[in-house]
Amino acid sequence: MTVGFRGWDIHIGAPHPFNDRAPEIDNGTARPDPKRYYDKDIMAAEWDRVWTRTWLLAAVEADLRETGDFVRFDIGHESFIVVRAEDGTIKAHYNVCPHRGSRLVLSDFGSLDGFTCPFHSWQFDLDGQNTRVTDAETFEPAVLCHGTDLTSVRCETVAGLVFITMRDDLLPVREWLGPVADHLALYDPASMNVIHHKQSDWGANWKGGVDAFYELYHLHSVHPQTQCVMDDRTQIDLYPNGMSRQFVPFAQPSPRYPDQQTVNPGIQMMLADAGIDPESFEGTAQDSRAAIQAAKRERAAKYGLDYDKFSDTQLSDSTIYGIFPNVQIGCHPEALFIHRFLPHPTDPEQFTYDNLILFRHVDAPGYKAPAWMGLGDEVDTTGMIRPDIARVPLGVPPELGEVLDQDSELLPIVQQGAKSRGFKGPLWSYQEGRLRHFHTELDRYLSGEK
Repeated sequence: MTVGFRGWDIHIGAPHPFNDRAPEIDNGTARPDPKRYYDKDIMAAEWDRVWTRTWLLAAVEADLRETGDFVRFDIGHESFIVVRAEDGTIKAHYNVCPHRGSRLVLSDFGSLDGFTCPFHSWQFDLDGQNTRVTDAETFEPAVLCHGTDLTSVRCETVAGLVFITMRDDLLPVREWLGPVADHLALYDPASMNVIHHKQSDWGANWKGGVDAFYELYHLHSVHPQTQCVMDDRTQIDLYPNGMSRQFVPFAQPSPRYPDQQTVNPGIQMMLADAGIDPESFEGTAQDSRAAIQAAKRERAAKYGLDYDKFSDTQLSDSTIYGIFPNVQIGCHPEALFIHRFLPHPTDPEQFTYDNLILFRHVDAPGYKAPAWMGLGDEVDTTGMIRPDIARVPLGVPPELGEVLDQDSELLPIVQQGAKSRGFKGPLWSYQEGRLRHFHTELDRYLSGEK
């Protein structure tokens, strides 16, 4: 199926309700001030009016399966403990002791019966209630009456994803996500395991990271190697509250190369992932996407996988979602590719790129994480081992694979240009519609409208 859109046809696959276009949202044609990419006052305003007033993806349920399992989530100058409590719910607390302000949890994740301050050994249960004040008799009762419990924040879970907010009056996260909540639930992230987690520091503003990942317009130039396996002109859907979606058809050449018929090594890799022998495949490059969809349905039926709920598009392609303010999730029946763009605490020209891969383990021949994820055979995909977070400092190649490493090299160059007197602000095309949608929502918060 193709749909006309602003001068070209966009291939999105066979008709299916999942593929339906969202109602159009007009975000205007304004040219925003480029100071948003480097100005410290704007950075401060973002903290006060965006980060403290929106839902933030803090953890995944895969890391919080048992009572006492916790994850530390840091953003800006704040730190939070997200934990599975005794009653089975997930709670979130500021990672700070009310006595003198010491951080309580220093490790990235783990499992504890409660929290003990490393400074003066005050103790707290998983709900954040104080259970012990060291030498309590030495405190005036009127001092302790100010409060000895941890300060908690709102915490809600949707589709195996755990969100927190520092804002008490924000609408529920499911309502805030809108249609995206049900879309993500189809993939059942709660049944997946974290098999990869890396954080790398990049020399650019966090919004530059969002901008680069929210469009395919740059693929032909920055990542030309993708053009033989990926259609870069595809359906874009915009949803309320800054959410968005874009289809990324795999295993077919870009329409920039309409004459390509050869099943190249990239497409051969994708055929193999679906259980198709590339050597015996007799179709053309244009036939491979449908063949992958059919092969995955056949394998799902054989091993009892619930693929009937997915459209053909979902089986072969990456369906990517933008979750305001700082997340992109690439969705596949087998895996989720989560990207978080975390602002630097003090420098508007740096951010941390946080990348997680969640994988659903199935004990079936040929079923594995997609090869294009570049995980290698040594990665445990069973969920028995939760990998440590690998951290890469600024200036060191992140080694995230060819495509992402190219982005890490380019973004500092874009960041430098953003400060030039010759740059008056971005000029966005229809292919960059998700960027305009994101920045329009951002400006609503910065202006005080939201």
